[in-house]
Amino acid sequence: MSDCVAIVSGGMDSVTLLYYLVKVKQRQPAVISFKYGQKHVKEVALASEHVRLLGLTDHLVCDLSPMRELFKTSALVSSDLHVPTIEQVQGDSQPITYVPNRNMIFLSLAAAYAESHDANEVFYGAQRHDLYGYWDTTLDFLERLNHVYNLNRKTPIRIEAPFVTYSKGDILRQGFAIGVDYGKTWSCYEGSTTACGICPTCAERLAAFQEIGVPDPIPYQSN
Repeated sequence: MSDCVAIVSGGMDSVTLLYYLVKVKQRQPAVISFKYGQKHVKEVALASEHVRLLGLTDHLVCDLSPMRELFKTSALVSSDLHVPTIEQVQGDSQPITYVPNRNMIFLSLAAAYAESHDANEVFYGAQRHDLYGYWDTTLDFLERLNHVYNLNRKTPIRIEAPFVTYSKGDILRQGFAIGVDYGKTWSCYEGSTTACGICPTCAERLAAFQEIGVPDPIPYQSN
């Protein structure tokens, strides 16, 4: 029986979180993933694979793609906007890769999913962005959101982000220690067969692997 909910996209942060919950914390999470009109859903398929590999049974994939109009100002969703390079977003407090209110929406739905499982914890893979960042992955956001969810009169939900102060390198160290196969994760914002190697999330991922001295197992166009 599931005892918490984990939001898992299939990227390196959320997959590491899932393994951390199961292998380190001995939890039995119900997993929730989202299709929201992003340019590819490769990550979602990988999330399903890790759910299977860990022997979990509850995995809800929410198709929010009919709501993509809500997110049309994001380069992750709009076909009219090009995904920028890391150099183009550095120093921008709200880069074009930001998806409007995405984490708030996802966490709201995950909280409802938790209530339906009589669980009171929702985990998501927010982490410390070293090269760029979003307001809805910060410790301040997490703390304020928990004040709101504590108003629930029957099942107060606690939003947990164990990696919120971790760098990508810290997450990789944790993941390798517990057997995460990063060849079965995807971070690139583009939807090509191989990762672009230059978008913001590719840049952070590559820097993290370089930091710990391990080659990234996924293929890159620039390799």
